[in-house]
Amino acid sequence: MDKNAQGITFMQEHKYEEAAKLFNEVIEENPDDPLGFINFGNLLLHIKEFSRAERFFNKAIELDENTATAYYGLGNLYFEQSDFQKAVSHFQKAQQLGLEEADVYFMLGLSLLHEEQFKLALPYLLRASELAPEDEEVQFQYGLALAQSNHLIEAKNVFLKVLKKNKNHADSHYNLGVIELFDENINEALKYFDEALRLQPDHLLAANGKKNVENLLKENKKE
Repeated sequence: MDKNAQGITFMQEHKYEEAAKLFNEVIEENPDDPLGFINFGNLLLHIKEFSRAERFFNKAIELDENTATAYYGLGNLYFEQSDFQKAVSHFQKAQQLGLEEADVYFMLGLSLLHEEQFKLALPYLLRASELAPEDEEVQFQYGLALAQSNHLIEAKNVFLKVLKKNKNHADSHYNLGVIELFDENINEALKYFDEALRLQPDHLLAANGKKNVENLLKENKKE
């Protein structure tokens, strides 16, 4: 295993000092190779040293302006700092340079969701869902974007698919409740809100949804 690979393994094991030592050696031995700078940047990003991480990613781009993973790293950095416009531009640059992984499409879609550009987010999250069909978080966020773009039937199908993978996904139950409420299936909505609250008793949105449904049921009884 080379030093870059070993450093990444150390990162995954939360051995950050050991990883930093190896990435530093890689940079000293190969100062013109952007990979060591990118890996060190990812480590710094992971421990939230954003300013230093930014310098390392930019150094990698200085060495090779077509280094897609450096732009992806900067995208993650800006996303972590809630600068979603910058995140979008850097994720798009990484994609243009050939980075075709699910994570790029997912983070691009997620950044656009934070910017409330739901329709723009949809194609990226759709592609992420195609590339990572077993990733429940990717599927859930795609469902959320569909719901926020008023594609309720498609959203419902995606949330049901998430529940097939993980029946304890409280947010999917909540969102299915909202869709059923929108379709005036009040009793079905109540079941979903109840299940969301059973799984996550402090789910404020589900509690509010349940309260609204119970008020509707009371009104219906009065009539």
